[in-house]
Amino acid sequence: MSATAPAPAPAPAPAPAPARSRHDFGARVARARAAGEIVVQPRMGFADPAAMRAGLAAVAAVPAATTGTITLDSYTRTGDYAALREALAAGAPLNGYPLVTAGPRTTREMIAGLSGAAFQIQVRHGCAAPMDIVRSMTAAGLFATEGGPLSYCLPYGRLPVRDSVENWRHACEALAETRDGHVEPHLETFGGCLLGQLCPPSLLVAVSVLEAMFFAEHGLRSVSLSYAQQIHHGQDLQALAALRTLAGEHLDGVDWHVVLYGYMGRYPTTAAGARRLGARAALLAVQGGADRLIVKTSVEAHRIPAVADNVRALRQAARDVRLAQGFGQPTAPETPPGESNPVLQEARALVDATLGLAPDVGTALLLALRRGLLDVPFCLHPDNRGRARSRIDETGRLVWSDVGAMPLRPRSACGPELSSAGLLRALSHLADQCDRADPGADGATPSAPALEPLFCLPS
Repeated sequence: MSATAPAPAPAPAPAPAPARSRHDFGARVARARAAGEIVVQPRMGFADPAAMRAGLAAVAAVPAATTGTITLDSYTRTGDYAALREALAAGAPLNGYPLVTAGPRTTREMIAGLSGAAFQIQVRHGCAAPMDIVRSMTAAGLFATEGGPLSYCLPYGRLPVRDSVENWRHACEALAETRDGHVEPHLETFGGCLLGQLCPPSLLVAVSVLEAMFFAEHGLRSVSLSYAQQIHHGQDLQALAALRTLAGEHLDGVDWHVVLYGYMGRYPTTAAGARRLGARAALLAVQGGADRLIVKTSVEAHRIPAVADNVRALRQAARDVRLAQGFGQPTAPETPPGESNPVLQEARALVDATLGLAPDVGTALLLALRRGLLDVPFCLHPDNRGRARSRIDETGRLVWSDVGAMPLRPRSACGPELSSAGLLRALSHLADQCDRADPGADGATPSAPALEPLFCLPS
Protein backbone atom coordinates (compact mmCIF):
# COMPACT_ATOMS: atom_id res chain seq x y z
CA MET A 1 0.00 0.00 0.00
CA SER A 2 1.23 3.52 -0.80
CA ALA A 3 2.63 5.67 1.97
CA THR A 4 -0.14 8.17 1.29
CA ALA A 5 -2.90 5.60 1.77
CA PRO A 6 -4.63 5.17 5.16
CA ALA A 7 -2.71 3.11 7.70
CA PRO A 8 -3.75 -0.54 7.64
CA ALA A 9 -6.09 -1.88 10.25
CA PRO A 10 -4.96 -4.51 12.72
CA ALA A 11 -4.79 -8.02 11.30
CA PRO A 12 -8.24 -9.66 11.30
CA ALA A 13 -8.98 -12.15 14.04
CA PRO A 14 -9.13 -15.79 12.94
CA ALA A 15 -12.50 -16.81 11.54
CA PRO A 16 -14.13 -20.16 10.96
CA ALA A 17 -13.27 -21.86 7.67
CA PRO A 18 -15.51 -20.89 4.75
CA ALA A 19 -18.46 -23.07 3.91
CA ARG A 20 -17.71 -25.18 0.85
CA SER A 21 -20.22 -23.51 -1.44
CA ARG A 22 -19.74 -21.90 -4.82
CA HIS A 23 -19.04 -18.16 -4.62
CA ASP A 24 -19.35 -16.92 -8.19
CA PHE A 25 -21.12 -13.60 -8.63
CA GLY A 26 -20.75 -13.65 -12.41
CA ALA A 27 -22.18 -17.16 -12.69
CA ARG A 28 -25.28 -16.10 -10.73
CA VAL A 29 -25.88 -13.28 -13.20
CA ALA A 30 -25.28 -15.63 -16.12
CA ARG A 31 -27.91 -18.07 -14.79
CA ALA A 32 -30.42 -15.25 -14.56
CA ARG A 33 -29.58 -14.17 -18.11
CA ALA A 34 -30.12 -17.72 -19.37
CA ALA A 35 -33.53 -17.71 -17.67
CA GLY A 36 -34.45 -14.43 -19.34
CA GLU A 37 -34.14 -12.39 -16.14
CA ILE A 38 -32.26 -9.23 -15.21
CA VAL A 39 -30.76 -9.29 -11.72
CA VAL A 40 -32.02 -6.46 -9.51
CA GLN A 41 -29.85 -5.18 -6.68
CA PRO A 42 -30.25 -2.50 -3.97
CA ARG A 43 -27.68 -0.13 -2.51
CA MET A 44 -27.95 -0.43 1.26
CA GLY A 45 -25.79 -0.80 4.33
CA PHE A 46 -26.42 -0.78 8.08
CA ALA A 47 -23.96 -0.50 10.95
CA ASP A 48 -25.64 -3.09 13.16
CA PRO A 49 -24.93 -6.68 12.03
CA ALA A 50 -28.45 -7.80 12.96
CA ALA A 51 -30.00 -5.01 10.89
CA MET A 52 -27.63 -5.75 8.01
CA ARG A 53 -28.56 -9.43 8.11
CA ALA A 54 -32.27 -8.59 8.18
CA GLY A 55 -31.80 -6.39 5.11
CA LEU A 56 -29.95 -9.11 3.21
CA ALA A 57 -32.56 -11.70 4.17
CA ALA A 58 -35.35 -9.42 2.96
CA VAL A 59 -33.61 -8.94 -0.38
CA ALA A 60 -33.03 -12.69 -0.73
CA ALA A 61 -36.76 -13.29 -0.14
CA VAL A 62 -37.89 -11.01 -2.98
CA PRO A 63 -39.53 -13.18 -5.68
CA ALA A 64 -37.09 -12.16 -8.41
CA ALA A 65 -33.47 -12.62 -9.40
CA THR A 66 -31.65 -10.58 -6.74
CA THR A 67 -28.18 -10.08 -5.31
CA GLY A 68 -27.40 -8.57 -1.93
CA THR A 69 -25.37 -5.49 -1.08
CA ILE A 70 -23.27 -4.59 1.94
CA THR A 71 -22.43 -0.89 1.65
CA LEU A 72 -19.63 0.24 3.96
CA ASP A 73 -19.58 3.30 6.19
CA SER A 74 -17.64 6.46 5.33
CA TYR A 75 -15.03 5.99 8.09
CA THR A 76 -14.11 2.58 6.68
CA ARG A 77 -13.98 4.02 3.16
CA THR A 78 -11.40 6.58 4.26
CA GLY A 79 -9.48 4.21 6.54
CA ASP A 80 -10.15 6.33 9.64
CA TYR A 81 -10.58 3.42 12.03
CA ALA A 82 -9.81 5.47 15.15
CA ALA A 83 -12.69 7.83 14.40
CA LEU A 84 -14.88 4.84 13.59
CA ARG A 85 -14.23 3.22 16.95
CA GLU A 86 -14.94 6.52 18.70
CA ALA A 87 -18.23 6.82 16.82
CA LEU A 88 -19.21 3.27 17.72
CA ALA A 89 -18.30 3.81 21.37
CA ALA A 90 -20.40 6.98 21.44
CA GLY A 91 -23.35 5.27 19.78
CA ALA A 92 -23.21 7.65 16.83
CA PRO A 93 -25.09 6.51 13.73
CA LEU A 94 -23.06 5.24 10.77
CA ASN A 95 -23.99 5.35 7.10
CA GLY A 96 -22.96 1.76 6.39
CA TYR A 97 -21.49 -1.46 7.69
CA PRO A 98 -18.07 -1.24 9.46
CA LEU A 99 -16.62 -4.32 7.77
CA VAL A 100 -12.98 -3.96 8.84
CA THR A 101 -13.54 -3.22 12.53
CA ALA A 102 -16.44 -5.68 12.80
CA GLY A 103 -14.00 -8.50 12.06
CA PRO A 104 -14.48 -11.54 9.83
CA ARG A 105 -16.13 -13.71 12.50
CA THR A 106 -18.97 -11.22 13.03
CA THR A 107 -19.46 -10.79 9.30
CA ARG A 108 -19.35 -14.52 8.64
CA GLU A 109 -22.03 -15.08 11.26
CA MET A 110 -24.07 -12.25 9.76
CA ILE A 111 -24.16 -13.84 6.29
CA ALA A 112 -24.38 -17.47 7.45
CA GLY A 113 -27.12 -19.32 5.59
CA LEU A 114 -27.63 -16.41 3.17
CA SER A 115 -24.50 -16.15 1.04
CA GLY A 116 -23.92 -18.92 -1.47
CA ALA A 117 -24.52 -20.05 -5.01
CA ALA A 118 -28.18 -18.98 -5.05
CA PHE A 119 -27.72 -15.59 -3.38
CA GLN A 120 -24.51 -13.69 -4.02
CA ILE A 121 -23.52 -10.64 -1.94
CA GLN A 122 -21.42 -7.71 -3.12
CA VAL A 123 -19.41 -5.34 -0.90
CA ARG A 124 -19.69 -1.72 -2.03
CA HIS A 125 -17.51 1.04 -0.62
CA GLY A 126 -15.78 3.93 -2.44
CA CYS A 127 -12.19 3.54 -1.28
CA ALA A 128 -9.04 4.34 -3.27
CA ALA A 129 -6.95 2.26 -0.83
CA PRO A 130 -9.03 -0.93 -0.55
CA MET A 131 -6.60 -3.58 0.75
CA ASP A 132 -8.04 -3.65 4.28
CA ILE A 133 -11.51 -4.06 2.81
CA VAL A 134 -10.44 -6.84 0.45
CA ARG A 135 -8.63 -8.72 3.22
CA SER A 136 -11.57 -8.39 5.61
CA MET A 137 -14.26 -9.39 3.13
CA THR A 138 -12.42 -12.43 1.81
CA ALA A 139 -11.58 -13.56 5.34
CA ALA A 140 -15.31 -13.42 6.05
CA GLY A 141 -16.25 -15.40 2.94
CA LEU A 142 -17.25 -12.55 0.60
CA PHE A 143 -15.63 -12.42 -2.83
CA ALA A 144 -17.48 -9.79 -4.90
CA THR A 145 -16.85 -6.06 -4.70
CA GLU A 146 -16.55 -2.95 -6.85
CA GLY A 147 -14.19 -0.05 -7.50
CA GLY A 148 -11.38 1.02 -9.77
CA PRO A 149 -8.18 3.06 -9.86
CA LEU A 150 -9.86 6.11 -11.42
CA SER A 151 -13.52 5.74 -10.50
CA TYR A 152 -12.85 5.27 -6.79
CA CYS A 153 -10.28 8.06 -6.67
CA LEU A 154 -11.30 11.03 -8.82
CA PRO A 155 -14.78 11.71 -7.41
CA TYR A 156 -14.18 10.88 -3.76
CA GLY A 157 -10.93 12.29 -2.44
CA ARG A 158 -7.49 13.72 -3.00
CA LEU A 159 -5.32 10.61 -2.93
CA PRO A 160 -2.96 10.85 -5.92
CA VAL A 161 -4.14 8.69 -8.81
CA ARG A 162 -0.69 7.11 -8.97
CA ASP A 163 -1.22 5.75 -5.45
CA SER A 164 -4.75 4.63 -6.26
CA VAL A 165 -3.51 2.70 -9.31
CA GLU A 166 -0.89 0.95 -7.18
CA ASN A 167 -3.40 0.24 -4.40
CA TRP A 168 -5.89 -1.25 -6.83
CA ARG A 169 -3.20 -3.35 -8.50
CA HIS A 170 -2.45 -5.00 -5.16
CA ALA A 171 -6.17 -5.34 -4.37
CA CYS A 172 -6.89 -7.03 -7.71
CA GLU A 173 -4.02 -9.46 -7.23
CA ALA A 174 -5.10 -10.26 -3.67
CA LEU A 175 -8.68 -10.83 -4.80
CA ALA A 176 -7.52 -13.01 -7.69
CA GLU A 177 -5.49 -15.17 -5.28
CA THR A 178 -8.71 -16.31 -3.57
CA ARG A 179 -9.74 -18.24 -6.69
CA ASP A 180 -10.12 -21.98 -6.11
CA GLY A 181 -12.60 -24.70 -6.92
CA HIS A 182 -15.26 -23.01 -4.79
CA VAL A 183 -14.52 -19.32 -5.34
CA GLU A 184 -14.44 -17.17 -8.48
CA PRO A 185 -13.78 -13.61 -7.26
CA HIS A 186 -15.64 -10.80 -9.00
CA LEU A 187 -14.87 -7.10 -9.41
CA GLU A 188 -17.18 -4.45 -10.86
CA THR A 189 -15.78 -1.25 -12.29
CA PHE A 190 -17.45 1.94 -11.09
CA GLY A 191 -16.08 3.70 -14.17
CA GLY A 192 -19.48 4.13 -15.79
CA CYS A 193 -20.65 6.21 -12.84
CA LEU A 194 -18.02 8.98 -12.69
CA LEU A 195 -19.65 11.81 -10.72
CA GLY A 196 -23.03 10.29 -11.57
CA GLN A 197 -24.30 13.00 -13.94
CA LEU A 198 -23.40 15.55 -16.61
CA CYS A 199 -20.57 13.37 -17.92
CA PRO A 200 -21.05 12.59 -21.63
CA PRO A 201 -21.58 8.85 -22.07
CA SER A 202 -18.49 8.24 -24.20
CA LEU A 203 -16.16 8.97 -21.27
CA LEU A 204 -18.18 6.76 -18.92
CA VAL A 205 -17.99 3.90 -21.41
CA ALA A 206 -14.26 4.39 -22.02
CA VAL A 207 -13.32 4.44 -18.33
CA SER A 208 -15.51 1.42 -17.61
CA VAL A 209 -13.79 -0.59 -20.35
CA LEU A 210 -10.29 0.55 -19.35
CA GLU A 211 -10.83 -0.30 -15.68
CA ALA A 212 -12.22 -3.73 -16.58
CA MET A 213 -9.08 -4.31 -18.67
CA PHE A 214 -6.98 -3.23 -15.67
CA PHE A 215 -8.76 -5.81 -13.50
CA ALA A 216 -8.16 -8.56 -16.05
CA GLU A 217 -4.53 -7.52 -16.42
CA HIS A 218 -4.06 -8.16 -12.71
CA GLY A 219 -5.67 -11.57 -12.52
CA LEU A 220 -9.46 -11.17 -12.38
CA ARG A 221 -11.44 -13.45 -14.68
CA SER A 222 -14.93 -12.33 -13.67
CA VAL A 223 -15.77 -8.63 -14.02
CA SER A 224 -18.72 -6.35 -14.65
CA LEU A 225 -18.82 -3.06 -16.50
CA SER A 226 -21.04 -0.29 -15.17
CA TYR A 227 -23.01 2.47 -16.82
CA ALA A 228 -25.16 5.04 -15.02
CA GLN A 229 -28.44 6.10 -16.60
CA GLN A 230 -28.09 9.66 -17.88
CA ILE A 231 -30.69 12.09 -19.22
CA HIS A 232 -31.51 10.92 -22.78
CA HIS A 233 -32.90 7.43 -23.36
CA GLY A 234 -31.71 7.07 -26.96
CA GLN A 235 -28.19 8.25 -26.12
CA ASP A 236 -28.10 5.80 -23.19
CA LEU A 237 -29.04 2.97 -25.55
CA GLN A 238 -26.11 3.96 -27.76
CA ALA A 239 -23.83 3.99 -24.71
CA LEU A 240 -24.85 0.50 -23.62
CA ALA A 241 -24.34 -0.77 -27.17
CA ALA A 242 -20.89 0.85 -27.23
CA LEU A 243 -20.01 -0.66 -23.85
CA ARG A 244 -20.91 -4.16 -24.99
CA THR A 245 -19.06 -3.74 -28.27
CA LEU A 246 -15.82 -2.53 -26.68
CA ALA A 247 -16.00 -5.12 -23.90
CA GLY A 248 -16.29 -7.82 -26.52
CA GLU A 249 -13.24 -6.45 -28.30
CA HIS A 250 -11.01 -6.00 -25.25
CA LEU A 251 -12.01 -8.65 -22.69
CA ASP A 252 -11.34 -11.86 -24.55
CA GLY A 253 -11.28 -14.84 -22.18
CA VAL A 254 -12.94 -12.89 -19.36
CA ASP A 255 -16.44 -13.57 -18.01
CA TRP A 256 -18.08 -10.14 -18.09
CA HIS A 257 -21.52 -8.62 -17.84
CA VAL A 258 -23.04 -5.13 -17.92
CA VAL A 259 -24.62 -3.46 -14.89
CA LEU A 260 -26.89 -0.44 -15.26
CA TYR A 261 -27.33 2.04 -12.41
CA GLY A 262 -30.61 3.87 -12.02
CA TYR A 263 -30.10 7.62 -12.30
CA MET A 264 -27.55 8.82 -9.73
CA GLY A 265 -28.15 12.57 -9.90
CA ARG A 266 -30.82 14.71 -8.27
CA TYR A 267 -33.89 12.50 -7.94
CA PRO A 268 -37.52 13.49 -8.57
CA THR A 269 -39.33 14.78 -5.50
CA THR A 270 -42.79 13.46 -6.37
CA ALA A 271 -43.78 9.81 -6.04
CA ALA A 272 -45.02 9.81 -9.65
CA GLY A 273 -41.78 11.33 -10.91
CA ALA A 274 -39.64 8.82 -9.03
CA ARG A 275 -41.86 6.00 -10.27
CA ARG A 276 -41.52 7.21 -13.85
CA LEU A 277 -37.73 7.47 -13.64
CA GLY A 278 -37.44 3.99 -12.15
CA ALA A 279 -39.57 2.56 -14.95
CA ARG A 280 -37.36 4.25 -17.53
CA ALA A 281 -34.32 2.61 -15.95
CA ALA A 282 -35.96 -0.81 -16.26
CA LEU A 283 -36.85 -0.14 -19.90
CA LEU A 284 -33.29 0.99 -20.57
CA ALA A 285 -31.90 -2.16 -18.96
CA VAL A 286 -34.07 -4.36 -21.18
CA GLN A 287 -33.60 -2.48 -24.43
CA GLY A 288 -29.89 -1.91 -23.80
CA GLY A 289 -29.09 -5.52 -22.93
CA ALA A 290 -27.98 -4.93 -19.33
CA ASP A 291 -27.64 -8.02 -17.15
CA ARG A 292 -27.97 -6.37 -13.74
CA LEU A 293 -29.84 -3.28 -12.53
CA ILE A 294 -28.89 -1.22 -9.47
CA VAL A 295 -32.24 0.00 -8.20
CA LYS A 296 -33.06 3.36 -6.64
CA THR A 297 -36.08 3.83 -4.35
CA SER A 298 -38.90 6.35 -4.53
CA VAL A 299 -37.68 8.13 -1.36
CA GLU A 300 -34.17 9.02 -2.63
CA ALA A 301 -34.91 12.76 -2.66
CA HIS A 302 -36.14 12.82 0.93
CA ARG A 303 -34.30 10.36 3.19
CA ILE A 304 -32.06 7.33 3.45
CA PRO A 305 -34.11 4.34 2.28
CA ALA A 306 -35.11 1.72 4.84
CA VAL A 307 -35.19 -2.03 4.17
CA ALA A 308 -38.89 -1.88 3.31
CA ASP A 309 -38.24 0.92 0.78
CA ASN A 310 -35.56 -1.19 -0.92
CA VAL A 311 -37.75 -4.29 -1.01
CA ARG A 312 -40.62 -2.36 -2.58
CA ALA A 313 -38.25 -0.87 -5.13
CA LEU A 314 -36.81 -4.28 -6.04
CA ARG A 315 -40.25 -5.81 -6.47
CA GLN A 316 -41.36 -2.90 -8.62
CA ALA A 317 -38.18 -3.00 -10.70
CA ALA A 318 -38.66 -6.71 -11.37
CA ARG A 319 -42.24 -6.03 -12.50
CA ASP A 320 -41.09 -3.16 -14.70
CA VAL A 321 -38.44 -5.38 -16.29
CA ARG A 322 -41.07 -7.99 -17.13
CA LEU A 323 -43.33 -5.32 -18.62
CA ALA A 324 -40.47 -3.91 -20.67
CA GLN A 325 -39.50 -7.38 -21.88
CA GLY A 326 -43.02 -7.83 -23.14
CA PHE A 327 -42.73 -4.56 -24.98
CA GLY A 328 -39.68 -5.69 -27.00
CA GLN A 329 -36.10 -4.60 -27.57
CA PRO A 330 -35.83 -2.21 -30.53
CA THR A 331 -32.50 -0.83 -31.66
CA ALA A 332 -31.61 2.62 -30.42
CA PRO A 333 -33.96 5.02 -32.23
CA GLU A 334 -31.27 7.69 -32.39
CA THR A 335 -29.04 5.50 -34.61
CA PRO A 336 -30.76 4.98 -38.00
CA PRO A 337 -29.89 1.77 -39.88
CA GLY A 338 -26.56 2.02 -41.64
CA GLU A 339 -25.30 4.93 -39.53
CA SER A 340 -22.58 4.62 -36.92
CA ASN A 341 -22.98 5.00 -33.18
CA PRO A 342 -21.49 8.37 -32.15
CA VAL A 343 -20.99 7.26 -28.53
CA LEU A 344 -19.05 4.22 -29.76
CA GLN A 345 -16.92 6.41 -32.04
CA GLU A 346 -15.93 8.71 -29.18
CA ALA A 347 -15.43 5.95 -26.62
CA ARG A 348 -13.26 3.94 -29.01
CA ALA A 349 -11.13 7.02 -29.68
CA LEU A 350 -10.61 7.52 -25.93
CA VAL A 351 -9.80 3.86 -25.28
CA ASP A 352 -7.42 3.58 -28.24
CA ALA A 353 -5.62 6.82 -27.36
CA THR A 354 -5.14 5.67 -23.78
CA LEU A 355 -3.95 2.17 -24.62
CA GLY A 356 -1.45 3.60 -27.08
CA LEU A 357 0.44 5.36 -24.27
CA ALA A 358 1.92 2.35 -22.47
CA PRO A 359 2.03 -1.46 -22.59
CA ASP A 360 0.12 -1.82 -19.30
CA VAL A 361 -3.26 -0.30 -18.54
CA GLY A 362 -2.33 1.24 -15.17
CA THR A 363 0.52 3.29 -16.61
CA ALA A 364 -1.63 4.20 -19.60
CA LEU A 365 -4.35 5.55 -17.30
CA LEU A 366 -1.85 7.74 -15.46
CA LEU A 367 -0.40 9.13 -18.68
CA ALA A 368 -3.85 9.70 -20.18
CA LEU A 369 -4.92 11.77 -17.17
CA ARG A 370 -1.65 13.69 -17.11
CA ARG A 371 -1.99 14.61 -20.79
CA GLY A 372 -5.72 15.29 -20.61
CA LEU A 373 -6.66 12.44 -22.96
CA LEU A 374 -9.10 11.44 -20.23
CA ASP A 375 -10.67 14.47 -18.57
CA VAL A 376 -13.73 14.36 -16.30
CA PRO A 377 -15.92 17.49 -16.49
CA PHE A 378 -16.59 19.35 -13.24
CA CYS A 379 -14.18 17.06 -11.32
CA LEU A 380 -11.91 18.96 -8.92
CA HIS A 381 -9.35 16.23 -8.20
CA PRO A 382 -5.82 17.69 -8.58
CA ASP A 383 -4.81 14.94 -11.03
CA ASN A 384 -7.72 15.67 -13.35
CA ARG A 385 -6.80 18.18 -16.09
CA GLY A 386 -10.16 19.91 -15.64
CA ARG A 387 -10.45 21.49 -19.08
CA ALA A 388 -13.33 19.35 -20.37
CA ARG A 389 -16.87 20.69 -20.03
CA SER A 390 -20.27 19.34 -21.00
CA ARG A 391 -23.73 20.71 -21.69
CA ILE A 392 -27.21 19.55 -22.64
CA ASP A 393 -27.88 20.23 -26.33
CA GLU A 394 -31.15 21.20 -27.97
CA THR A 395 -32.16 17.53 -28.35
CA GLY A 396 -31.63 16.76 -24.66
CA ARG A 397 -28.37 14.83 -25.09
CA LEU A 398 -25.20 15.30 -23.04
CA VAL A 399 -22.47 16.65 -25.32
CA TRP A 400 -19.05 18.24 -24.96
CA SER A 401 -18.83 22.02 -24.85
CA ASP A 402 -15.04 21.79 -24.48
CA VAL A 403 -13.07 18.59 -25.13
CA GLY A 404 -9.80 19.95 -23.76
CA ALA A 405 -6.98 17.71 -24.99
CA MET A 406 -9.16 14.64 -25.54
CA PRO A 407 -8.98 13.13 -29.06
CA LEU A 408 -12.54 14.19 -29.89
CA ARG A 409 -14.21 17.01 -31.76
CA PRO A 410 -12.57 20.44 -31.51
CA ARG A 411 -14.16 23.06 -29.32
CA SER A 412 -15.43 25.09 -32.28
CA ALA A 413 -17.91 22.34 -33.08
CA CYS A 414 -19.23 21.92 -29.56
CA GLY A 415 -21.29 25.02 -28.83
CA PRO A 416 -21.50 27.24 -25.74
CA GLU A 417 -20.28 26.20 -22.30
CA LEU A 418 -22.65 26.03 -19.31
CA SER A 419 -22.91 29.09 -17.10
CA SER A 420 -23.22 28.63 -13.34
CA ALA A 421 -26.99 29.10 -13.58
CA GLY A 422 -27.09 26.72 -16.52
CA LEU A 423 -25.16 24.14 -14.55
CA LEU A 424 -27.70 24.25 -11.73
CA ARG A 425 -30.55 23.86 -14.24
CA ALA A 426 -28.75 20.96 -15.89
CA LEU A 427 -28.30 19.18 -12.56
CA SER A 428 -32.08 19.27 -12.07
CA HIS A 429 -32.98 18.59 -15.71
CA LEU A 430 -34.12 14.96 -15.45
CA ALA A 431 -35.73 15.24 -12.02
CA ASP A 432 -37.79 18.22 -13.16
CA GLN A 433 -38.70 16.47 -16.41
CA CYS A 434 -40.00 13.41 -14.59
CA ASP A 435 -41.83 15.42 -11.92
CA ARG A 436 -43.76 17.47 -14.46
CA ALA A 437 -44.25 14.83 -17.18
CA ASP A 438 -47.76 14.29 -18.49
CA PRO A 439 -47.86 10.65 -19.65
CA GLY A 440 -50.52 11.48 -22.21
CA ALA A 441 -48.69 14.34 -23.87
CA ASP A 442 -44.93 13.92 -23.90
CA GLY A 443 -44.33 11.68 -26.88
CA ALA A 444 -44.38 8.19 -25.42
CA THR A 445 -42.27 5.71 -27.34
CA PRO A 446 -44.24 2.60 -26.25
CA SER A 447 -47.56 2.17 -28.02
CA ALA A 448 -49.18 -0.24 -25.57
CA PRO A 449 -51.67 1.92 -23.61
CA ALA A 450 -51.05 0.08 -20.35
CA LEU A 451 -47.35 0.90 -20.52
CA GLU A 452 -47.53 4.56 -21.46
CA PRO A 453 -47.80 5.88 -17.88
CA LEU A 454 -44.59 4.01 -17.00
CA PHE A 455 -42.41 4.19 -20.07
CA CYS A 456 -43.26 7.61 -21.50
CA LEU A 457 -40.12 9.05 -23.08
CA PRO A 458 -39.63 12.60 -24.37
CA SER A 459 -39.61 12.92 -28.13
